[in-house]
Amino acid sequence: MDALEQAGELVRIKAFVDPVLEIAEITDRVSKSGDRNKALLFENTGTGFPVLINAMGSDKRMCIALGVQHLDDAMNDIDGLLKKMSTPKKGLLEKLAMLPELGKFASYMPKVVSGRGACQEVVMEKPDMSKLPVLKCWPEDGGPFVTLPSIHTKDPNTGMRNIGMYRMQVFEPTMTGMHWHKHKVSARHFNEYKKLGKRMPVAVALGGDPVYTYSATAPLPENVDEYMLAGFLRKKKVELVRCITQPEIEVPSDADFIIEGYVDPSEELIWEGPFGDHTGYYSLPDWYPRFHVTAITHRKDAIYPATIVGIPPQEDAWIGKATERIFLTPIKMTMVPEITDMNMPVEGVFHNLVIATIDKEYAGQGQKVMNAMWGAGQMMFNKILVLANGVGQNGIKIDDYKNLAREVFNNLNPVTDVYFSQGPMDVLDHSCSKMGFGGKMCIDGTRKTEEEISTPLLPYKIPADFSAGRMAAAHTEIAGINDRLMREWEIPVLFVAMKKDRPGHVAELHEKLCKEPGMSGIKMVLYVEHTVNAGDIADVLWRFCNNLDPKRDHMYGGPQRLILGLDGTRKTKTHDNFDRPWPNIIVADDATIDAVDKKWPTLGLGELLNSPSFRYKTQLYRGGATVLDSE
Repeated sequence: MDALEQAGELVRIKAFVDPVLEIAEITDRVSKSGDRNKALLFENTGTGFPVLINAMGSDKRMCIALGVQHLDDAMNDIDGLLKKMSTPKKGLLEKLAMLPELGKFASYMPKVVSGRGACQEVVMEKPDMSKLPVLKCWPEDGGPFVTLPSIHTKDPNTGMRNIGMYRMQVFEPTMTGMHWHKHKVSARHFNEYKKLGKRMPVAVALGGDPVYTYSATAPLPENVDEYMLAGFLRKKKVELVRCITQPEIEVPSDADFIIEGYVDPSEELIWEGPFGDHTGYYSLPDWYPRFHVTAITHRKDAIYPATIVGIPPQEDAWIGKATERIFLTPIKMTMVPEITDMNMPVEGVFHNLVIATIDKEYAGQGQKVMNAMWGAGQMMFNKILVLANGVGQNGIKIDDYKNLAREVFNNLNPVTDVYFSQGPMDVLDHSCSKMGFGGKMCIDGTRKTEEEISTPLLPYKIPADFSAGRMAAAHTEIAGINDRLMREWEIPVLFVAMKKDRPGHVAELHEKLCKEPGMSGIKMVLYVEHTVNAGDIADVLWRFCNNLDPKRDHMYGGPQRLILGLDGTRKTKTHDNFDRPWPNIIVADDATIDAVDKKWPTLGLGELLNSPSFRYKTQLYRGGATVLDSE
């Protein structure tokens, strides 16, 4: 906080702001405000503790949190260490020269110290979660949620520690839910305790060094301690102390809060959720374990850390960008050596859309990279993978989206260079027909070798007889067409917003459009719902990536079946035989927006920022967190 304040990145808000909905609404406005995006310290929350939020919600603040000038600095540190360790040593002197480097790394290993830490300066006489300013973020949330917890568990057989970040819905003063997805390490620990018939000790750390929070989100291998990463990033060891009521678990001595407790595997699960999630949609309720609180301790000057997630961009986007940079080198050196860069666009909400550039040397290398990446840890959840040539091969910089897209589509035959597969998916992916299992797609936009080319590939030029207006007039279900990529940037992709009202409607429209004059050379048509503004590429991609199961929702059209159509509309039982509930998008309610508008002059945040939710009100479905099928 001191560092943020000195950098002009922190605003203190002294007026009372309610942790129920109001803090989230103010944060949503500030986080999406461009040059007014700051970390916020709410000093009057109606509890004994202030709330710090959006503390890592920009590139600059993420760098401050990790103690670097640029996020690539952390990547370069890891790159340097791994290269030194992996380079063959020719003689004794070279081997001895590595000892200081290894000794330095060993000094970053976590250490358990005796006695109590600053996190245990105050022991709450009677643990009570309602004493903390736990946020309710969105109107359809199932209750208040702890949103930035570092949850500590151990494997009962090996004693291996894991720290993960899983939301915690507060149900009672001493009970929360524990949102462990089935793919996560903590869920595996829970299953091991269940086999042994034992209670599972758990501790939750809040606050302290922000590197702890980041490390809890990092996609580390299961046998790597998150505090090893924290020590390496901070260049000093993490000091841990034993919990008071759960002494099997060690926690950072300088955390702000520690919530100790247990999960009983023999106990009935609890119906947890819904929750406004990082996808921009509500994640729907399900059964999860109960966490019973046995103690709450905290620093004397404790500050409660929180975050909100929702329609991007939010703070989690910047945490994701740090992971994108920090873990590029381990991916390159251990699994995909030809990869040169990786990018996760904000609109793809992490797993949905990943772009990678590679140094390509032979035919089929794109497929080799595709399979390697889909088998690499949490990359198994990736839905759409786009591959392109690296800059060293006269490729395009990975964040130059316009020129990168042109390069990809110039190298793409949509029939032979788009690959469909299926496998594990994020539990939060609502588009899958089966929870946690769905389709994937790889778009291989690398330059093709002679062996890979079946027909000549020519740069796209928009035909003179193409007319978006004529198409929209001829097909009344079309609510909007965006041909800007074709006209301005020579990228053969068309966005269509349509009102779907019958089974097979998207495929039917796609077939008709493919026969329209001027469609020659178009390679891909992306379909979204009629409520989405087809002219807003960021919103189209966000909605499209969330709603698409590529294997199920693709079709080819045109006389030679060369135009790939992708159905990114909402799926229903009536029109798509889709049996799962479909979630609503996340917007603030009118009462909260009005309350914050009235309170704004007292906040010290300058001129009124309007609610971002106004932009999405027209896209809401009928119903609450779950959508009505008839809408």
